[in-house]
Amino acid sequence: MSGNHVVSQKPTAAMTTPPDDIERDVLASRLAYLTVGLPALGTVGAVVYALSDGLWVSDIVLFAVMYLLTSLGVEAGLHRYFTHRSFEASEPVKVFLCVAGSMAAQGPVIFWVANHRIHHAFADTDRDPHSPRPQGAGALGRARGLWHAHVGWLFDVKRVDWSRHTRDWLADRRVMRINAHYFSLVLLGIALPGVIGGLVTQSAHGVIGGILWGGLARIFALDNATWAVNSLGHTIGHREFQLRDDSRNIGVLAPPTLGGSWHNNHHARPSLAQNRRHWWQLDPAGEFIRMLDWVGLARNVRYANSSSQDSGTDRETRN
Repeated sequence: MSGNHVVSQKPTAAMTTPPDDIERDVLASRLAYLTVGLPALGTVGAVVYALSDGLWVSDIVLFAVMYLLTSLGVEAGLHRYFTHRSFEASEPVKVFLCVAGSMAAQGPVIFWVANHRIHHAFADTDRDPHSPRPQGAGALGRARGLWHAHVGWLFDVKRVDWSRHTRDWLADRRVMRINAHYFSLVLLGIALPGVIGGLVTQSAHGVIGGILWGGLARIFALDNATWAVNSLGHTIGHREFQLRDDSRNIGVLAPPTLGGSWHNNHHARPSLAQNRRHWWQLDPAGEFIRMLDWVGLARNVRYANSSSQDSGTDRETRN
């Protein structure tokens, strides 16, 4: 498919609401030093520990398993389910996605959903929370824009009325209970691989390696994969659909983002459960949702039909 297809998007209610208060959220911005800094330090510690005591198989397995679980929580859960409502999930699946997404340490579900809905409503404008638009002239201005989109925006979170963008989930008591226990779940996501590593290996290395690799380094790796979609996914890559924003597809990032890096595809049809538009586009999160549909744990999954995949038209089918 060529890059000449134009997909028009109708204005949403969020686009026509009055501007949010632009006051800086001091508490959220201060927490960024902990949520960004601790995983970075933990990753350094994981590398140093591996150099001194070796990198065990248990370290690698725990990193991979925890990365897969929490990345499903982010991409299939926080993103495609909670933000875009691209399918309906059974209660066990909803709880799993909410807990796994919380253990990713990218913010409570209400925070994540509100910011991403605002991003879609105002992508690459002054009201986009994390647009990589240049902040100044020349290369330095472009670098500042990339830094802001990648991680800098977390240190400058704007105080907004989250409830205006998340009324659907504020009415869900189970989701709100999980949202209230966010920090406990982040700690669980760090401690759990340590406990499992210790039990499996019956060693101190299993505990320490599990915490460092399955916990902190895993958070650091997944954070940067997700943030790269915000920054690089609006800067470099292929534009299959010509939209009013600068979203782009970056195939090389598809594996670590579970298909989230087909970002231009996603911005063209954000309500779809799958980001792929061609058979060769890797979209593990989309296939996970398809599997849930097949076994009856998800319903009303929004798929693009074959003709919309071929022509780039704005159509979808509901199963």
